[in-house]
Amino acid sequence: MKLTVPKEQLIPPLQLAGGVVDRRQESPILANLLLRITPSGVSITGTDLQMELVTHIDIDSAELGETTLPARKMIEICRSLPDESVVEIRVEGERAIVRSGRSRFTLATLPAAEFPGLDELENPQEMRLEAGHLRRLIDKTSFSMAQQDVRYFLNGICLEISPQGLSAVASDGHRMSLCSMDMKHEMEQQQVIVPRKAVLELARLLSDRLQEEEITIQTGERHIRFMFPSLRFSTKLIDGGYPDYMHVIPVGNSNQIVVDRLLLLQALRRTSILATSEKIRSVCLELRSGSGVMRITAHNREREEAEEEIEVRYQGDDLDIGFNAAYLVDVLQALDCEEVTISLGDPGSSCLITSPAEPGCRYVIMPMRL
Repeated sequence: MKLTVPKEQLIPPLQLAGGVVDRRQESPILANLLLRITPSGVSITGTDLQMELVTHIDIDSAELGETTLPARKMIEICRSLPDESVVEIRVEGERAIVRSGRSRFTLATLPAAEFPGLDELENPQEMRLEAGHLRRLIDKTSFSMAQQDVRYFLNGICLEISPQGLSAVASDGHRMSLCSMDMKHEMEQQQVIVPRKAVLELARLLSDRLQEEEITIQTGERHIRFMFPSLRFSTKLIDGGYPDYMHVIPVGNSNQIVVDRLLLLQALRRTSILATSEKIRSVCLELRSGSGVMRITAHNREREEAEEEIEVRYQGDDLDIGFNAAYLVDVLQALDCEEVTISLGDPGSSCLITSPAEPGCRYVIMPMRL
């Protein structure tokens, strides 16, 4: 087996496939990348047994074959080579010889036959959409995912496919983010939960894609696959059902604030500096009937205090309600609009944040005790 390829063409697929390799491998071969040369080109595969990423390189001439190479070492070798270098990889027995100019490296390989792969999708359903649309769904919701929660189904994003389109939902039990988009497709009604680690990797892949680039999503009983040009990303799904999130969305909250998004975001960032702790940045929103001003306060154990007053349009009763400022900030950063509407009930009820400019997005945040 042998191939010759420019450094600049080899590094991106190596880094992408290496991104899913887990440093705490269950077996030595999981530290390796699978390199396979076929008549259609070169594929590079990385896996951690939960996720699998396969990249493809078009190449004019190479000797067919397959092997596995240590991921970290191969990436670092290629990075260290001078710009515009040409890399030659030749497999001789149980060793791989990597040459470039006057540089020569001998790497240990492991048999390609021992490299694990995810199961093929059984009876997959398929839909196509623009990369920018999927990226928007993830960006608008992923910050609400739980992390290592005992309620395992919260440790990821729920993708729900319905006749109306595609929705993404994330929650950590204290807040919930929901983003929906209308689209035409031929898939049946389906709900899948994509694990947190896979969501973060998918977000990384989407950040480098053109917004208009079309991708294909395939879903099976246990796996989901995202197919890009020259790249295929697959992951196991979280087994189980997601809670009925529509029942979490408050209905009939009579107290409503309409406020400039950026103005509120900046005020929350400033006041939360003096909040009780860095992990739970509690702030109090003070609203008075007939007033066009909202007062935001925070304090800590050292008896330090912060206070901000911002102009709002408020309809409702006198109300003092506490929130984790970080949750509010996450929502305001995710939205791309001038104004937001915050619907409030009593001090013990969750609030709903929406924006007319982004009708598909809804955010629910539980209050905190003052």
